[in-house]
Amino acid sequence: MSIDQSTAPARAADPAPAVCTDLAASGARLLRGDRTWWFLGPGGVARLADRHVTADGGLRPEAEQRLRASGLFTPVAVRSYALTVLTSTHCNLGCGYCFQNTSQDLMGGSRPPRIARTRLTSETITSILGFTGQRMAEAGLEKLRILLFGGEPLLNPRGCLELLERAADLAPTSAWMISNATLLTPSLARRLHDRGLTSVQVTFDGDRDDHDRIRVGRADGSGTFDKIVRNIVKASEATPLRWTLRVNVSQETFHGVDALIDRLGAALDPARCTLYFARIGDVGVGYANSLLHNGELSAAFTRWQRRALELGFAVNRPGGRKTCVTCGHADGRYGAVVSADGTLASCWETAGKPDWEVGTVTDGYRPGEETRDRWIACQDLYSYDEDARTLARFRDTVDTALLDHLHETGRL
Repeated sequence: MSIDQSTAPARAADPAPAVCTDLAASGARLLRGDRTWWFLGPGGVARLADRHVTADGGLRPEAEQRLRASGLFTPVAVRSYALTVLTSTHCNLGCGYCFQNTSQDLMGGSRPPRIARTRLTSETITSILGFTGQRMAEAGLEKLRILLFGGEPLLNPRGCLELLERAADLAPTSAWMISNATLLTPSLARRLHDRGLTSVQVTFDGDRDDHDRIRVGRADGSGTFDKIVRNIVKASEATPLRWTLRVNVSQETFHGVDALIDRLGAALDPARCTLYFARIGDVGVGYANSLLHNGELSAAFTRWQRRALELGFAVNRPGGRKTCVTCGHADGRYGAVVSADGTLASCWETAGKPDWEVGTVTDGYRPGEETRDRWIACQDLYSYDEDARTLARFRDTVDTALLDHLHETGRL
């Protein structure tokens, strides 16, 4: 029996292969492509033939045993402690959908009320690194991966630089950053890269006109599209940084995404960029997105991904359901989210929000019985008008089309 392992890393076999009666419980998915089947597990992706799948769409025992022996049911081992630090909880933009807003701007402007403003200090960095060193020792991890987060992290560039510089004395450190890039200068990009920053995630809200209506300066409501693109270009000239470009999809941006992809392809170096598309959900701040996860939206996602690949962008490859190293473990075993004042949250979506703290870096995590209702994972706060089955069908449709295309074009 031949199973084509398209993206699986080499690993040891499980000691006792057994038939899996519930793929979802294992974090795996089985998708029917145009000419083949796709198995997406925690440990990688494999292409299967019809003979490996039962008539009702399940894995045959011999196929499952082969996949288990190849390690595709086994999650990739955690190798680095994942530390997210909010260097500033303030932001210089006024996006209405932001999960750190506490409500919409009642005046209809660009200043929605936000979580309390705090700023990372040298004293708090000392506490964060002390806490991190202890947690890394307990988890048996020797490498550190830092996410610079906000608010807008570059409202506190000194805090970003000091954190990275001092973290290097604790452990081998690499870093990435989520930023709106409006404050990123070539000089600052070089200094951050010299201290371990490897990539930056930046968001676009549709094409220029849509973006400049939505992703606006908090102080004056000004557009930001051209400034962001210009700053990415200049930082790319000054450093080898890579870029993840998140495209927010809503009823306000949907019709401009095709033009946006072409515009970004002409302005930036696609070979250094990953493009991904995300439908915006509501996290209780009153932001309504009327787009449904239907056939029109899945067809659009497929079209956008193929166009991005055609222009030379990378796109995120589909995979099995993976546990987030930061919020996926109730004891914070492999990572932590720390607000600028040193309070701990389970996930960046609750960092800095009142009544969601799960501890502090000085005192550690509170007992589990006290934090059980506060420990949320990625996307737990988002609400949609559709049921879970509809959301899963949308994801499966988009991922199947992408895997088929990657295979057909020799990109797997």
